[in-house]
Amino acid sequence: MKNFALLGAAGYIAPRHFKAIKDTNNLLIAALDKFDSVGVLDSYFPNADFFTEFERFDRHIEKLKRNQIGLDYVSICTPNYLHDSHIRMALRRGADAICEKPLVLNPWNVDALESIEKESGNKIYTILQLRLHPSIIALKNKIDNGPKDKIYDIDLTYITSRGNWYDVSWKGDESKSGGIATNIGVHFYDMLSWVFGEVTENRVHLREKNKAAGYLEFKKARVRWFLSIDEQDLPVDIKIKNQRTYRSISIDKQEIEFSSGFKELHTKSYQGIITGKGFGLTETKQSIEIIHDIRNNSIEKKGQKHPFLNNF
Repeated sequence: MKNFALLGAAGYIAPRHFKAIKDTNNLLIAALDKFDSVGVLDSYFPNADFFTEFERFDRHIEKLKRNQIGLDYVSICTPNYLHDSHIRMALRRGADAICEKPLVLNPWNVDALESIEKESGNKIYTILQLRLHPSIIALKNKIDNGPKDKIYDIDLTYITSRGNWYDVSWKGDESKSGGIATNIGVHFYDMLSWVFGEVTENRVHLREKNKAAGYLEFKKARVRWFLSIDEQDLPVDIKIKNQRTYRSISIDKQEIEFSSGFKELHTKSYQGIITGKGFGLTETKQSIEIIHDIRNNSIEKKGQKHPFLNNF
């Protein structure tokens, strides 16, 4: 049984980590969040020590270490801009880090963490759960075993409506979140690079606070993408159904179905990490490079644009 601590216990993603820790027969011994709405802990680890101040949490972890109570992993579910600092804290305390995506916001942060990882002897893992989704694994197998010189044409569309709270939260601050493409797109970019290979071109056609669009070219794919949190961008048939989310990936005009199958992916991620098969810095770097370039590239008016851009 491994000992875990978790940062960001009040966030929406934290329960998936609680469940993964419990489902892998391990123990959460300490948790932190500045907000104290963490009653969900009672369903998983009611005896975990809880803190609302980082300094007291950090002191507690140090005291455990001095009392020969080892900390094996620190799970990090905090806002994006804090990931780098919290990963470093985990390694300083002699634990491996398990961090939600995006691992960091900039490629050079990955390089720095690689050096710290080597110095500490501990490992840094990230959650790339789409690589464990049965439909995506089947797609990768199909591409790997298909024609070697074929280039696939892909349209990626993801619209997930968000209310006024979004702009007030850290997610609405690009310096803290990395912007819309980072917040809701990074796992798609990782999946695409995993399936279709190295990215060779990255063009941005639209970059606003609540939506973005562009063109990515990989070794084996040409991708037109559109991401939005604006419910006005939802297709009419989705609005009629009163649905607030629309997700679509089509490859050569054939839809890929992966709307289900997400329920146990964090547990599968933890199983891989604990057995030494988790996704580390090498696996995550290309998606970090993609989101950094989307955030910083100039806006282009020409090129292969997503069909939804006809309205812009």
